[in-house]
Amino acid sequence: MALEKITMPQLGESVTEGTISNWLVQEGDHVNKYDPIAEVMTDKVNAEVPSSYTGVIKNFVAGEGETIDVGELMCYIEVEGSAIVGRETISKENHVSNEVATPEVEKDQSMKTRYSPAVLRLAQENDIDLQQLTGSGRGGRVTRKDIEKILSSNVDSETTKTISQPSKKTVVNHEEMNEKNYYNPPAPEPQVIETASGDKEIPITGIRRTIAKNMVRSTTTIPHAWMMIEVDVTNLVKYRDSEKTRFKENEGYNLSYFAFFLNAVAKALKKFPQLNSSWAGDKIIHRKEINLSIAVARDDELFVPVIKNVDEKSIKGIAKEIDTLAKKARKGNLTPHDMEGGTFTVNNTGSFGSVQSMGVINYPQAAILQVESIVKRPVIINDMFAARDMVNLCLSLDHRVLDGVICGQFMSHIKDILENISSDTTPIY
Repeated sequence: MALEKITMPQLGESVTEGTISNWLVQEGDHVNKYDPIAEVMTDKVNAEVPSSYTGVIKNFVAGEGETIDVGELMCYIEVEGSAIVGRETISKENHVSNEVATPEVEKDQSMKTRYSPAVLRLAQENDIDLQQLTGSGRGGRVTRKDIEKILSSNVDSETTKTISQPSKKTVVNHEEMNEKNYYNPPAPEPQVIETASGDKEIPITGIRRTIAKNMVRSTTTIPHAWMMIEVDVTNLVKYRDSEKTRFKENEGYNLSYFAFFLNAVAKALKKFPQLNSSWAGDKIIHRKEINLSIAVARDDELFVPVIKNVDEKSIKGIAKEIDTLAKKARKGNLTPHDMEGGTFTVNNTGSFGSVQSMGVINYPQAAILQVESIVKRPVIINDMFAARDMVNLCLSLDHRVLDGVICGQFMSHIKDILENISSDTTPIY
């Protein structure tokens, strides 16, 4: 028999870590290859992790609720091969602390300078010199837990933290340093908030923790600007109302207003590709594909699946994608592929009655559009009041990539498309 390792897989592009929300097996259970053994949450998707082998689960290294980097050890599995390694040996190998390291671990420093993206990010954000740390991971590797331990205990010494300042003879280009992300302001000290009698404490885990991290990264990295435009969608409302019943009978899913808005956004991005972009430090990348991220909620969880190549789809095709992704999100069946490749985000905030909002940009995209509620309001037309269906479109933009002029033209083009929708200009099929 032999003992093999099962590690955290990469469940999508740019995913660097995952949280084990639930083990689906127990130690001692026999599993077949590809059987699901754990549910894992990432900032992209919830997914089941399959077993890489057929054998017996011997030891959990990561517990439920624990966040580990991609490639880090989740558990051991015993398969047919050579000698059995006892559980006591496993425990000693993987639970060596920073303070009391065995001679064997001290000698093996082969992984000391191999850092995961999560470790590099935390060290950079908190001015921690990784070279001065003794890692608790295999081969002396510095883990995310090592960094968090330092932060939580507020260690501030020369061996764990270096604050570099330029000498009088050194000329430092701070703008260049910021461009390359060499400098980040120190993280604020954690605030201690007392719990009063009757208060309810809710642990921050899983999706909510990921959402918080992404929001902080977006708002601290991207200089947000904002604009709003008012659109008369009376023609759209009449057109959709005349088609929705027949469409539902024929197709089996709803013809939503949102499908028309996504269609208009895709056409506008085709004309103004600057908004279909990402900031990349020393360059701006204009994306060729128009892949729209849409927000889908399930209870207190928020997912942002992606509709690919929206500019190539009809209204019917877009409506079908919206329906499919919403159902998968509600059932917890979204895959990493469903969450990858977004180039621009459209958020249907109007679905819960909002009439004006400012969205936080979905990093590393350059903009996000909020589609608000359609509200019937009095509007002056030819010096006379008329009841019209109106909607506000709110755009948040990355001011490093975009300026008001190009965004104003983009919004005006969407307005023109939506205000002139008809069966001739916007066929459903």
